[in-house]
Amino acid sequence: MKRFFLISIISILTLNVMAQQKIVQTAGRNQLGDFAPEFAKLNDDVLFGEVWSRNDLLSLRDRSIVTVVALMSQGLTDSSFVYHLQSAKNNGVTKTEIAEILTHAAFYAGWPKAWAAFRMAKDVWNEDSSVSPADDKEAYARTIMFPIGNPNDAYAKYFVGQSYLAPIVAQGIPIANVTFEPGCRNNWHIHKATKGGGQTLICVGGRGYYQQWGKDPIELRPGDSVYIPAGVKHWHGAAPDSWFSHLAIEIPGENTSNEWLEKVDDKDYLKLK
Repeated sequence: MKRFFLISIISILTLNVMAQQKIVQTAGRNQLGDFAPEFAKLNDDVLFGEVWSRNDLLSLRDRSIVTVVALMSQGLTDSSFVYHLQSAKNNGVTKTEIAEILTHAAFYAGWPKAWAAFRMAKDVWNEDSSVSPADDKEAYARTIMFPIGNPNDAYAKYFVGQSYLAPIVAQGIPIANVTFEPGCRNNWHIHKATKGGGQTLICVGGRGYYQQWGKDPIELRPGDSVYIPAGVKHWHGAAPDSWFSHLAIEIPGENTSNEWLEKVDDKDYLKLK
């Protein structure tokens, strides 16, 4: 009965994440709320709150690609274009992919427009970008429905890079949103239990990876999920160039504990794209 209940909860959460990953936007009200309140409402509540949030029809990644190409085709390479480039990056579009997207669009939108778009895209995907980590984090936070939370200091020694933790459900079956900055990943580890136990991950933002010992890494994008049985050695974390968030659902068991092991080999990790 407990197993059936747990599977039902996971299924509902997965469907909700895929179909109701609602975008929270306040830019309209912040910048135009007093001057044009109706426009601000349409921008925040309809464009982002409804259209961008229809993830059951198009993923955030797909919507970012469509938006970037549409803005580029009009020559609107201003601050809003930079915002949507940053959102595309946060939604999992890689540097290689954005270069190919803009190259393809150049033949239809115009070569000068592509040059202008590339200048901005190069800055966004450049590791030495002038965008501060705080600004990058704030931009990413606007793309996910769950809070990023506070620095995950209690487990910092088991992570490479900065991670964040936001408890979502504290009673019953504990659920937390774990966010990794670009390049952040946890050490190899094992969830132990004499009966039951383990963990389920549901990706809710960005792009990351999960790897089980002895197997190839699996890329995770919003809506993807992974079941990790007790006793399986594994790690998970962000892609080198993307933020990443997943819900961590602890599966009930007896005598549960975590065994933290060695760090993920840097050479192996940096091969991931």
